[in-house]
Amino acid sequence: MEPVRTKHALSRRSALLLVATGTVALFGGRLPALAAADANFTTLTSTQLAAMLQKKDFFFVNVHTPYEGEIKSTDAFIVFDKIAANLDKLPADKNAKIVLYCRSGRMSEIAARELASLGYTQVSHLSGGMIDWKKHGYAIVEK
Repeated sequence: MEPVRTKHALSRRSALLLVATGTVALFGGRLPALAAADANFTTLTSTQLAAMLQKKDFFFVNVHTPYEGEIKSTDAFIVFDKIAANLDKLPADKNAKIVLYCRSGRMSEIAARELASLGYTQVSHLSGGMIDWKKHGYAIVEK
C-alpha cells in the first residue's frame, strides 16, 4: 500500500532545513557546545609550538604509542588512551598549561579531549603531530 500524499507534505530535505533554521535562530546564530564531545582545548600549528618552545612555560607530553621519536623539551611520555589513568604524571593544577603531541595529531587530539573533559582548562595539542613538525623543518629526536 502506498502512503497517502497531500499538497501539504514536506520533503525530508525541507523538514531538515526548517529544523536547522529554527535551531540556529533559537541559539542566536550559535549552536551550543556538546559537553564532553566538544571539550574545550586548543589546536596548535608547528610554527606556533616552535615559538612557544622558545620560552617554554608549559608541561609538554608525547602521547604517541609506540615510541617513534620526540620533540626536544618533552617532559613526559603518557600513552594517549591511558592519560586519565596517569593524571599523577601531570601537573596537579588543572589550570596549568599542557601541550600534547603524537605522530600525526590523532592521538594527541583524543588525549586533549579527555583532559579537557576532566576539567583541565589550558590543554593544547599539535595539529599534524611530529609529521607536520618535521615537514616544517623542525627536528625530531630519536633515542
